[in-house]
This record gives sequence, structure tokens and C-alpha cells, in this order.
Amino acid sequence: MEFSTKTIHFNQPPDPVTGSVVSPIYQTTTYQQEGPGENKGFDYSRTNNPTRKRLEGVLAELEGASHCAVFGSGLAAEHAILQAYLTPGTEIVVPQDVYGGTFRMLHKVFEPIGCKVSDVDFADLEAVSRVITHQTKLVWLESPTNPRLLVYDIKAISKIAHAKGALVVVDNTFATPYFQQPFDLGADLVLHSVTKYLAGHSDLIQGAVIARDAAVFEPVGFLQNALGGVPSAFDCWLTLRGLKTLELRMERHAVNAQKIAEALEQHPRVKRVYFPGLDSHPGHAIAKAQMTGFGGMVSFELDGTVEEASQYVSSRQYFALGESLGGVRALVCLPCKMTHASIPAETRHALGLSDTLIRLSPGIEATKDLISDLIEGLDALGAKAGVREKELVQA
Repeated sequence: MEFSTKTIHFNQPPDPVTGSVVSPIYQTTTYQQEGPGENKGFDYSRTNNPTRKRLEGVLAELEGASHCAVFGSGLAAEHAILQAYLTPGTEIVVPQDVYGGTFRMLHKVFEPIGCKVSDVDFADLEAVSRVITHQTKLVWLESPTNPRLLVYDIKAISKIAHAKGALVVVDNTFATPYFQQPFDLGADLVLHSVTKYLAGHSDLIQGAVIARDAAVFEPVGFLQNALGGVPSAFDCWLTLRGLKTLELRMERHAVNAQKIAEALEQHPRVKRVYFPGLDSHPGHAIAKAQMTGFGGMVSFELDGTVEEASQYVSSRQYFALGESLGGVRALVCLPCKMTHASIPAETRHALGLSDTLIRLSPGIEATKDLISDLIEGLDALGAKAGVREKELVQA
């Protein structure tokens, strides 16, 4: 069964009672039991729900796995992995470019209880090998990363981690299972902020943890029930609906991102463009080898001030200024003041995150309109700069 067929048909049969081709929402908390402890596989919806179970089956299948637990948010999914595997005295190794919420959770929640967080340039495989110790329980990758879209060799890093007894977690949110299959590259656990591309319509918050190995998955599955951070049946149904168009949306997102990156690279007010599909991207060759497409995200550094960057992102016509990404409508954000504001400025700068870095999530709008919106704003910044220079000369 091909990918797009799975998103529509796998684990989603017509309703046997009515024949409805759309799976029903099981909007219930409890289930009548045939006898004490005797049920049809469901007893309480925190533990299990037919709509959620259906979604978990589809997500696992799309990643080529067997086990999945969905949560009320991407960070709730992250927390379940971290709590399952990190204890005081153990270590997690992460890349220097990581989502701000992940950074906050590691340094504000897990470091204070005695867990060690080590960051390293994952492009330097020798450095990765040196930093992993016998205390390392998890090696945590985003690839592409958020927000600079750096790409790391998942297969090589997995080999290094496994040789030292560590598990590999891959946040596959940006690539999605359509463009990247981390388990085939050696991952032990795959994480998603389902909120983003999988659901795809900016109308729900959700996360997922996926695994092939039952023993690796079991601690996370236990915490899903024990902590109770599960999504509603309605949100699960919305995600199932969104998944049906995942392939179509990702193809359009990727086309828009490629064209936008190429256009931005030619503009004089753009210092640098981050997009794996560009030959200039340092991870371009790795992306070609481990991905079937380059994804839908683009970031770039404005050649200007943070005030100009703030003005720019606040004045676009088609790119709405907002948190999140992966929806059908284009979004833009300034990470230093938004998604990564929880990282101290000196730390951001040391890690290479510029205050004028702008992150774009192109939607599925017409490519021409999105590019025009971005370039017109850059041209306006350029014109204002030219006026100031002329005034200074005249003075």
C-alpha cells in the first residue's frame, strides 16, 4: 500500500453499523463492561479510546513502525520520553540548534533534578562520539532542526550512539514521514508535534511518540496512561482528517519552500538562507541521501537590525505573524522574540541563532503570491535604507 493510500485507507474501515466512509468520533469517557474487568478492549478513555487508537495505528504505519502513543501536545510527548529514560545522574546529548521548548524543558525541568544535558555540533561526528558516555541514555536529534534547518546524518549518529548503549530519538516534525523515515536510518523513537504538518490546519494541539520495538515503547506507553496527557477524541478525529491530504500538502509546501528559498538567496537584504534544498546548504548532500524531499520550512537572516526584522515580520500580507508552523496558511515568526525567546540571548548567539533570523512556514497558497509578499517587504526595507543614506550624505 502506497503512502497516500495508507493515509486514507489504513486502519480506517467504513463504520460497520451505518456504512459511513468517515470513521466516527467516539466521544465517550467510559464503556459498559460485560462483567468486572471484562470489556471489549476499552474501559476508560484516558487509557484507550477507539478514535485515538485508530489514529495511533495510522501514525505508526506511516512511520513504518508498530507502536504509537499520542499526547495532548508535542511537549507532552517529549516529556514522556524524557521522563521514561532520564533519571538523576544520566545524560542526554542534543544538537546545538534545538527547538526553544525542548531547550526550556531540558534546562528548566530535567537539569534541576540532576540530569545532564550536553550539546554538541552534530555535524562533527567525532565530537558526537567524544561527548557520548556510559551515562548517556538518549541522543536527541532534530533533522532538519528548528529554526536553522540544519541536517544531520541520522544513520551515522545512530551507529555511534548504539555502539555506546544510548537510544536515538528523532524529532521528525519538520520532515514528516512523507519525506523521511528515521527508523530505516537507525532511530529507536520518533517524535512528532502532530500540531504541525500531520494535522496540517492550525486547529489543534497534539503530539506523538512512535517506536518499532515494544520494549523501547513500553515505558512511554505506560506514562501516557499514568500521567493522562492524552488528546480528545475530537482532536484525534481532526488529525485523521488532516492526514488524508498529507502527501498533497507536503508536495505543495515543498515546492513553495524551494522557490521562496531561491528567490530570497538573490536579494541584497538577505544575509543567508537556510533551506536543505539549496546547493549552498551545508547539509544538502545528506538531505538528498536520507530524505525524499526537502520539506516546507525556510529560514533566513535579514541583513539589518532586529527592529527592521520585527517590522518586516509584522507587515506581511499573506504570511501571518504567529507561533507554530505546518498549516495550510503561511506563517512567519522571529524566533529570538517568539519560539526561542526562552533561550537566553547570550546562549542563542553562542549557538549561532541570530536576532535577525526569520523563520517561514510557507502554506499551500500560490507560489507567486508568497514570493511577491516577501520580496516587496524586503524591497521596502531597502528603499528606506537608501533614503537614510541619502539624507546622511546631504547633511
